Amino acid sequence: MDEIGAHWNSRSLRLTAGCLLAILAVEVQSAPAVQAQSPQTRLSHSQAAQLYEEPGQATAPQASNSRRFPSVFGWGQDSDGAPRIGSPAHREAIIQALPLDRLTPDARVQILEIAQNPTLFRQLPSQAVQCDQDMFLFLTRNPDVLVGLWDLMDITKVQCQRLGPYQIKASDQAGTVCKVDLVYGDSEQHIFVVEGMYDGKMVPTPIRGKGVFVLHSAYAQNADGNTTISGTLDCFVQLESLGLDLIARTFSPIIGRSADSNFVQTARFISQVSQASSQNPAAMLDVANRLPQVEPPVRKAFADTIVTVARRGREIVDTDDVAKTAERARSAESSGVTR
Repeated sequence: MDEIGAHWNSRSLRLTAGCLLAILAVEVQSAPAVQAQSPQTRLSHSQAAQLYEEPGQATAPQASNSRRFPSVFGWGQDSDGAPRIGSPAHREAIIQALPLDRLTPDARVQILEIAQNPTLFRQLPSQAVQCDQDMFLFLTRNPDVLVGLWDLMDITKVQCQRLGPYQIKASDQAGTVCKVDLVYGDSEQHIFVVEGMYDGKMVPTPIRGKGVFVLHSAYAQNADGNTTISGTLDCFVQLESLGLDLIARTFSPIIGRSADSNFVQTARFISQVSQASSQNPAAMLDVANRLPQVEPPVRKAFADTIVTVARRGREIVDTDDVAKTAERARSAESSGVTR
């Protein structure tokens, strides 16, 4: 685990309710994986929101006392006519692209109530990492495994409790508690809904908030047979307090940079887990068996994913060796050298 943990420190891994998800949804790649080994691309169900009820119209959200973004002159479109990032038109385009017809009525209402009335919105910078698609999807859908890895490395104090197949409760042991609910997931998009509260020493009364985090993913197969995953995370955050709303807007650049950094670092960490699984599966299987905060069925599923990644890695290496051997043979033949 020392190799994976290099360049990490406790400060950079301090998770807040909002960042926990945003980060987990990290980085996907941009090319279809080999169909014979392609992972399950769509979640079959969720305890928090049964994902595939009869499609229907999205229910209008109820009125909220949360603050809306102000209308600012000059916001709306870039010079090329595309919606400017963070503008009302840009946020509306994201909402319209959500698979609302695949969600339960309750989930649709919950998502729209937050996404259409955010206190803060941020689109985190696109990331591209080399990662096996199976491993990426598994870690995205099982964030408690990431927390367990960090706990094993002694670089986080976050505690997780699984409430359902795709629902987790987390606490940073410093006043922040949140419930993370993955309400939708396929190979190209995951939607997390978060409800959180901070009741630490810095505030006289508890602060409550909600968030919707949409992870967009794309996959590409490299010439060497490995997969590169690129991903972008859209974050809609809603705070209940008017005073906190104003403070959050004032400090939004600082909050945004922290979220950006966490997203980047988590993406790199997921890539490192995938590479370690491919190159040293025995050590990773030992890690999987010792993971704290992770239930036995999830640890087994993680171990199975490690084995799948390792087998695929050997196939890629074998194919590469064959190609190199053939190239050397052609070079020898052209130069008149034989062996």
